[in-house]
Amino acid sequence: MHDDLIARAKAWLAEDPDTETRDELAKLIEAGDTDELSARFSGTLQFGTAGLRGELGAGPMRMNRSVVIRAAAGLAAYLRNKGQAGGVVVIGYDARHKSADFARDTAAVMTGAGLRAAVLPRPLPTPVLAFAIRHLGAVAGVEVTASHNPPRDNGYKVYLGDGSQIVPPADAEIAAEIDAIASLHDVPRPESGWETLDESVLGAYLARTDAVLDTASPRTARTVYTAMHGVGKDVLLAAFARAGFPEPVLVAEQADPDPDFPTVAFPNPEEPGAMDLAFARARATDPDLVIANDPDADRCAVAVKDGADWRMLRGDEVGALLAAHLVRRGARGTFAESIVSSSLLGRIAEKAGLPYEETLTGFKWIARVDGLRYGYEEALGYCVDPEGVRDKDGITAALLITELASVLKEEGRTLLDLLDDLAVEHGLHATDQLSVRVQDLSLIADAMRRLREQPPTELAGLPIVRAEDLTRGTDKLPPTDGLRYTLDGARVIVRPSGTEPKLKCYLEVVVPVSAHDALPAARARATELLTAVKRDLSAAAGI
Repeated sequence: MHDDLIARAKAWLAEDPDTETRDELAKLIEAGDTDELSARFSGTLQFGTAGLRGELGAGPMRMNRSVVIRAAAGLAAYLRNKGQAGGVVVIGYDARHKSADFARDTAAVMTGAGLRAAVLPRPLPTPVLAFAIRHLGAVAGVEVTASHNPPRDNGYKVYLGDGSQIVPPADAEIAAEIDAIASLHDVPRPESGWETLDESVLGAYLARTDAVLDTASPRTARTVYTAMHGVGKDVLLAAFARAGFPEPVLVAEQADPDPDFPTVAFPNPEEPGAMDLAFARARATDPDLVIANDPDADRCAVAVKDGADWRMLRGDEVGALLAAHLVRRGARGTFAESIVSSSLLGRIAEKAGLPYEETLTGFKWIARVDGLRYGYEEALGYCVDPEGVRDKDGITAALLITELASVLKEEGRTLLDLLDDLAVEHGLHATDQLSVRVQDLSLIADAMRRLREQPPTELAGLPIVRAEDLTRGTDKLPPTDGLRYTLDGARVIVRPSGTEPKLKCYLEVVVPVSAHDALPAARARATELLTAVKRDLSAAAGI
């Protein structure tokens, strides 16, 4: 076993084109560090639903140039098999460690395979890449990003020519092509021959951002903005300036790209502490709202003043606010969300006489809904311009929520007032998450198995009226690893995370509200129910 491991590591070393990872691997081989080598050579990073994502380092279980070259070659072979040889592949990248290298390698591989590679001019938000695919009539797109993962990670997200992320069976077909590559020496990588796009692609994206706003709307709301050390700042500022909003006040410590994300443990607005600097800025400047993007700016977080201090709105709250705003503006078309998001969207759509769809988790599914006008997911993802960007877009979402805040400001109201109105109209929809991060992935499988073998019959004293194992699929949904419990006045979904070592449980309770003065009691009841559901679910899952 030991000899075989060393042999595989040496074979990998012989092909590695990156001096940094070669040095790292050579030292591990020399030291005979079999534990570390085993971790890196125990398999290969799986090309999954969003492409690849993992920790940077040498070996097939890490993100590195060798892994990326293989992934690009597999994608190129897939595209050629589909009769798309000679087509354009657009490549974007963020400002993480190695992102520019991975983008360049991808461009070289595509060029060597007879495709036409076009690379975005510099690190830019993921939605600009998603836009560029359709704008340029490309056959595919690649974004090098690990989104809001820790600094040591990077990733590789693949889109097809419709401008949305890959879904089965394309992911498995591309993975099979990657597995078929015997040696990196078989992959031609010319030194040049691809195009680096100019600023006009960004100009075209920015021109579309104007289209999400009502030409006659007020533009008065004042914002504090953080880019969370990512690539959102320049594009968001340009979009806000074009729209005529007051210039956002920046959280200076987090404004510019920094792959080490020095001020946050996790560069995700949802993580504890990530918004502390933004809130401090808000206390000093008293804006109407705080806006945050994640590092690749496809997500948008919103915070508001609630009483004496600031609080983040949940993704479900922003999702409902944007939906209500679009309905008020007369939007037509289908409203869609993933199954883990609040059922309030369905109530809003139904009352407005609009079609409504539920999909599996992920924008790769939401973006494929026929006639989509608006889609959102509770993890801070909003698609408000599906014709331009078939994916979540943190820039256009920021514009739209700031427009809504401006409209309400002119009426002497706030986003919280509108949320109260929605609760009275449709019932208070309160959501929460029970999220367990593990070192040992088998704990997640154990919890899922326990719930399948001994399903709970009630949670928080509410009877479970329907229990669904989503691995079997439903009449509306393809199979996925998850469990859904419908309770009398609540809903719970349990699933392993697709991007992180986490078990995620999505909880929603719905409490009827007779009038505005009944809201405090309804909120207290909702909090009590969510706490009890969490407690009982933890016990049932053994986590």
